[in-house]
Amino acid sequence: MDLSTATQASLVGVAFFAGLISSIAGSGGILTLPALLWAGLPPLNALATNKVQSSIGTLSSAWNFFRQGHIDIKPLRPVLLMGFIGSVIGTLAVQQLDSEILLKLIPFLLIAIAAYFLLMPKVSAANPQPKISQAWFACTAGLGMGFYGGFFGPAMGSIFPFLLVWLVARNLVTATAETKLMILVVNGTSALLFIAGGHVVWGLAIAMSIAQMIGARLGSNLVMKRGSSFVQPIITIVTLLMAVKLLFFA
Repeated sequence: MDLSTATQASLVGVAFFAGLISSIAGSGGILTLPALLWAGLPPLNALATNKVQSSIGTLSSAWNFFRQGHIDIKPLRPVLLMGFIGSVIGTLAVQQLDSEILLKLIPFLLIAIAAYFLLMPKVSAANPQPKISQAWFACTAGLGMGFYGGFFGPAMGSIFPFLLVWLVARNLVTATAETKLMILVVNGTSALLFIAGGHVVWGLAIAMSIAQMIGARLGSNLVMKRGSSFVQPIITIVTLLMAVKLLFFA
């Protein structure tokens, strides 16, 4: 892609900020994907590049959670397996769409995500009783979020912890940690399929990956102190602006 130096620098800056907020709020993709589209990347290239940089950024936080003992992989295997299957299906499906159709679809997906952030219920620190079994959760939420992550992906890191707390009674710290691993599996799978399809803009993906990892490392303490009340309004406003731009000025 022939992008100006200023445009590339702006995208790296967005990736840094996305890494900062993703370290706790899990919604960095809602900034990076629209920014890539705004810069003029075709939809499949934007999705592919976003998946690669997001996967590398998520790897760091998932490893930190694992080292601190917040992730037990064994009971997560069914959810991760269904997430993997859903990601394969979603990634293959989006690659079959015509670029023009995809470009028209993405703004409405962004608006739907912005509405979710505006209306999302508050997640408490713990939920007393599971509403469904672990197996049923894997077959529904795991498969569904895997497909969504492969097909599109932004805001998965905010939606999935809510599902873990609400449906299977995870505490919020555990839900956040398990979500990082789920995103790593889903986005990593999707990224490999996009790489195989030759859709990744590698120079941009690597630069944004480094920036996102630095942002997550340097900004995690700030975001943990301020929480979703700090991040959520910014994400909502930016998402709506990006959607309006794509709808009316693409």
